[in-house]
Amino acid sequence: MKILIVDDAAITRLLLKNMLCELGHEVLGDAVDGLDAVVKCKSLMPEVVFLDITMPGMDGLTAIPKLLKHDPRIKIVICSALAQRNIVVEAIQKGAVNYIVKPFQRETLDRVMKEVQGLA
Repeated sequence: MKILIVDDAAITRLLLKNMLCELGHEVLGDAVDGLDAVVKCKSLMPEVVFLDITMPGMDGLTAIPKLLKHDPRIKIVICSALAQRNIVVEAIQKGAVNYIVKPFQRETLDRVMKEVQGLA
């Protein structure tokens, strides 16, 4: 699947990219915040967006409806250190399809990607 990674931490973007590529997915690019993600989605046309919640500028919760307005077929996976249930619930209500909690394991990432592929 074609993926955009959105996180303000460069190391997280790199780790996620490496794991996803090892699992056979194509990472089209990355973004540093929600606004950058919205702009890049228009040109890159990803199938899946891994989206952090807490970022400077536009946060992930604000970005979700904007990403889906551009392309309702995008599958958004929340990738956040916040394991707070209310934030995850809000992200799902806004249109995210799944979530992983940082720090994440390769096996968890593989499971989530298989679930997302099942939705496509």
